[in-house]
Amino acid sequence: MFEVLQRDPSSKARTGRMALAHGVVETPIFMPVGTQGSVKTLHPDELEWLGAQIILGNTYHLWLRPGHDLIREMGGLHGFADWKRPILTDSGGFQVWSLSKLRKITEEGVRFQNHLDGSKMLLTPERSMEIQAALGSDIAMLFDECPPYPCERQYAENSLAQTTRWARRCKEWITQHEPRSGEGRQCHFGIVQGSVWAELRERSARELVDLGFDGYAIGGVSVGEPEEEMFRAIDHSVPFLPEDKPRYAMGLGTPPQILEMIGRGVDMFDCVMPTRVARHGQVFTLDGPIHIKNLEFERDPRPLCESAHPHVARFSRSYIRHLFRAGEILALRLLSFHNLHFLLGLTAQARAAIEAGNFLEFKDSFIRRYTKA
Repeated sequence: MFEVLQRDPSSKARTGRMALAHGVVETPIFMPVGTQGSVKTLHPDELEWLGAQIILGNTYHLWLRPGHDLIREMGGLHGFADWKRPILTDSGGFQVWSLSKLRKITEEGVRFQNHLDGSKMLLTPERSMEIQAALGSDIAMLFDECPPYPCERQYAENSLAQTTRWARRCKEWITQHEPRSGEGRQCHFGIVQGSVWAELRERSARELVDLGFDGYAIGGVSVGEPEEEMFRAIDHSVPFLPEDKPRYAMGLGTPPQILEMIGRGVDMFDCVMPTRVARHGQVFTLDGPIHIKNLEFERDPRPLCESAHPHVARFSRSYIRHLFRAGEILALRLLSFHNLHFLLGLTAQARAAIEAGNFLEFKDSFIRRYTKA
């Protein structure tokens, strides 16, 4: 399923290849987020133009609307959304964290109030696996609890124990219902938790590795903690994960963060940020982010960035600012396209730098320019 192709001599960065049911994914890779089965404002053809190798779908939201049974009847999420390349689905665990005012965690699972109609729902490890199997994603994430930041150590310890027990139940469901090998097999990733405590991160990683999954994610990051705590969570997890399995840092990050994580041995990333900030006018450039709404761009004839995709580079900053201020949907589409192109291009450049053996030089040079350090 995964092979490491090359390692950088001066860091933990590496390139790899994942062979999934719907295609091959080259790592390191950024994965655009399609919460409702669609990456906001963009057509699937545009995602292909961008070189998106794999996208995400949100188990919680798709379960509530339109429902996993309907999606299965329509050919799974690939057929329903007409996306022919790989898809990763989350487990719903992050929504457990983000909907804290609407839910109650028990040993059985999570009882919560449906945010659409107020009805009472129950999401369990087994149910999460069942929903993701119906969606037909290439990679399904295990059901976990994401502890808040900050939290007491005892809470983090209890939460971690809960996540491990749920992981065992996910494993039992997978063993009973899913083929162990063969074309079209769904892969499953465990999620390392443990908040800010190094020994809890190590314990979580070791327990998940003992259970045996196709890959491992590092969860509980980018939940409000300082950036240095985020990096420490990665550093306290990666050494205890197998070298021959992909590693996925969930829900981050900025361009510099992604390069820092690659240098720490992480292979996969996702975040809603590039399209979310685009819808508010923020643009990634090699010289750092800009806000296209600002007056300074009113008469700026340049493209958004010197590395802009031809699909966007044909338009000036002045024109895109006008579209944004006029409330034209094209502005949101162009900025979303650009920001995703920026991050996908960044991971492609990182892969090339690792292959050339100069990743650290590339990383440091990019971050200095981006942050104007």
